[in-house]
Order: sequence, then C-alpha cells, then structure tokens
Amino acid sequence: MPSRLDPGEPPVGVEDLGVREAVDEYLLALELAGASKRTLRVYRAALIDFAGFVGGDVKCVDAVKRLRDWLVARRRNGFSRSKTGGRGVLVTLHYYYMFIRRFLSWCGVEPRAPRIPRPRSGVSDALKWDDVIRLLRASRDLLDRVIVLLLAETGLRSSELLGLKVKDIDFDSGEIIVRNAKYGKERIVFLGEESGRILREFISLKGLGPDDRVIKFSYQALYKRLKRLARDAGLPVEKVRPHVLRHTFATEALRRGMSLPALQRILGHSDIKITQVYLHLVKEDVKREYLSVFSNLPRDNAGVPGNA
Repeated sequence: MPSRLDPGEPPVGVEDLGVREAVDEYLLALELAGASKRTLRVYRAALIDFAGFVGGDVKCVDAVKRLRDWLVARRRNGFSRSKTGGRGVLVTLHYYYMFIRRFLSWCGVEPRAPRIPRPRSGVSDALKWDDVIRLLRASRDLLDRVIVLLLAETGLRSSELLGLKVKDIDFDSGEIIVRNAKYGKERIVFLGEESGRILREFISLKGLGPDDRVIKFSYQALYKRLKRLARDAGLPVEKVRPHVLRHTFATEALRRGMSLPALQRILGHSDIKITQVYLHLVKEDVKREYLSVFSNLPRDNAGVPGNA
C-alpha cells in the first residue's frame, strides 16, 4: 500500500469520538488524499476489524495493550472472513497491524509497540513447465488458454491481468503495456509466439474494442477457474493459484538463462532483492545436476575418488 499518502491533521475532538467513528473520519481523509478504491478497501477491512475488537472511545484506547490483545487473538484464531491459514494469516496480520498503527498515530494515540516484520515470500510452490502444459491441455475453451498463457508467459500479476485492455497490447511488437494501479507505474512485458496468437484469436472472436478489458472477471472468478482447471488437469488443487503462475514464469525464465536484472524489469520489482528469492529454485536444479555427476565417481579401495 502507498505509505506516502498523507491524510493530514485529524479533525478537532477526534479523541472524543468512538473508535468506529474515528475510523470513518480517517478513511475520508485517506480518500481526499488520493487513496485508490483498493487501498481504501483494505484499510477499511483492517480498521473495522480492530474497531470491532476494541470498542469504546479513542481516548480510552490503551494502544499498547489493545494492540497486543488484538494481535494475539488474530494470530491464534485468524480472521473471520479469511479462508486461508498459515502464512496467509501472517501476511494479512502484518499489513493490518501497519494500517492500525497509522490510524492510531493520526488520532494522537501513539502505539509504542514493536513492528511485525513481513513474512518472507516463499516461491517453492512454483509449478513445473510440464504442469503448465497439463493446464493448457485441460482447458475447456479459448479463455482458459488465454488466462494460463498470459500468466505463465508474461509474469503478470492477477490484478494486472484483470485490468488489461485491448489498447494496451501491441501485437506487431509483441509487447503489452502494464498499467499498475497499485503503484502508479507502467512497464512493458512481452508476448510469446503462442500467447500472442491465442490472445489475438480470442479478441477477434469476442469482438473486443480498444477500451474493453480482455478478461472481464473478478479475482474470485479467476481463482475458481484456475482451481477447476487444476482439478481437470489432475494437479493438486491447492498448488494452483494465479500468483503461482507468476512464480512459475520467474523460475522458468531463470532456468532458461534470463538475467536477474532483465527478470526484475519484467516482473516490475522495485528492488532486485525481491527478484533474488527465485534464485533458490534454480540453485536446486544446479545441485541436482552436481549430484548426478559427482555421486558416481570411480573410487579406489579406500573409497577415495580416483581416475576412471
């Protein structure tokens, strides 16, 4: 979320408001500061959850104690609307905690409590390229193939895929302009030969115009469609999610020799350290090759490797 948003000073008397009322004032301040609908939605979810847990007036909030109690409760029991566990809860907790601290500081209640580090991203759930082929073979229609190919061959985030418009695609150059609403930036990703052919065919079949979105889905619909594809392809359903195909693109690109700086630009990472998390999977490939070569060396009677 954009931390540079400045909600300005709170209204006079905010400390006398109920926490829920103060949340509404803060969300309004964020909206006036230019927060996107998506940003407001996640802030609202975090702050309403906290307000419901705390209750009472802002001035009565013991920030350290109540934050601690909220953290313990959510860490143990998760979030009522969340269907994910494990790392998913920890990531949500990290961001919600950050948003709540900003809100309390805005209200003049300084929460002198430790920050929660963001859980490290794991990419061990990347698919093998053979699994991508299985998803394509299990496709029921052209749209299935478009979704799988665009995610697996371009490295698009799910939000970028769902926001993609026909006018963002240049078939002649094989390029897509990615307009990332989350960060307010643009970048270029590239179409493979097959993904370009399928995408062009799909747009023509549907009669889409320049301003039309290519994939007219919600994230939930995209998620469910990929789960169904995984089931039809005989893959573990829990392994296949939109972001896993982005992981798959990144690891496959490195395996085929793409440089880390080039991959960083395609993925849209601001820091190459984020891109480096994919290197450990490629390292496993190198290790397997090493073991296949050095595990069968000729040895002398003492077990010492010798010449053949």
